[in-house]
Amino acid sequence: MSTETSVFTATGRRKTATARVRLTEGSGKLVANGRDFDVHFTHENFSKQAYAPLLTVELREKIDVTANVTGGGVAGQAGAVAHGIARALEKLNPELRAALKKAGHLTRDPREKERKKPGQPGARKRFQFSKR
Repeated sequence: MSTETSVFTATGRRKTATARVRLTEGSGKLVANGRDFDVHFTHENFSKQAYAPLLTVELREKIDVTANVTGGGVAGQAGAVAHGIARALEKLNPELRAALKKAGHLTRDPREKERKKPGQPGARKRFQFSKR
């Protein structure tokens, strides 16, 4: 039958994006929504941000990553994938937690878009005041 490989899964979130990440031992193949990271994340900075946790723990060439990402834009999706990879790496080897935490990969970025208020053109912006 098939050889038994260990798969580590985790969920990462950023803004309104959610990433379901699977890590398997392999040759460093990175796939997001069926496409290579460099193709899915339009700018190289986003793809680098997405696999940054792997570089932190020096496992870039030893682990394959498969991610399903929904919601948000490219920047939010890259952050969500990075968060998911970091959480899965912690499951893979709990000793990596200290390095990942120090680099800030395990903390979920809580910043969300603020809602628009009624009677205003945006979340914070006000219409120009007129005394008369």
